[in-house]
Amino acid sequence: MDHFLPAETKVARATEFESLEQGSVSVWDYHMEFTCLSKYAIHILPTMEAMVHRFIQGLSPLVINEVATAALNSDMNYGKMVAFAQATENRKLKNRMEHEGSSKARSTSNFGGSSSGGNGRSAFRGGSSGPS
Repeated sequence: MDHFLPAETKVARATEFESLEQGSVSVWDYHMEFTCLSKYAIHILPTMEAMVHRFIQGLSPLVINEVATAALNSDMNYGKMVAFAQATENRKLKNRMEHEGSSKARSTSNFGGSSSGGNGRSAFRGGSSGPS
């Protein structure tokens, strides 16, 4: 397939990889895009350590601190890092939803009515989180 891609397309995908960030998508979706585009930027990923570092660099603020700390562990390869980032994201989103739920429950009981707005879903959008 790469044989049939024009050089301009390869350069564009490498540039896209270099600026890739998680944004509002799930860690799993970010990982999938990272994996697809990384083959166009192998020149900046000479080692597993470089790949892990670049993956972490593009993560969202929700998980980056814990994942960066875990990366200091010398046996963290790319696969382990993706799994750790997914687990961290899932835990933090669950905690956020529980916190928002308890906050809504307190405000409802304080005002004696139901709160309008909100459908009980997290504001996080980005598809499934993939297998864990």
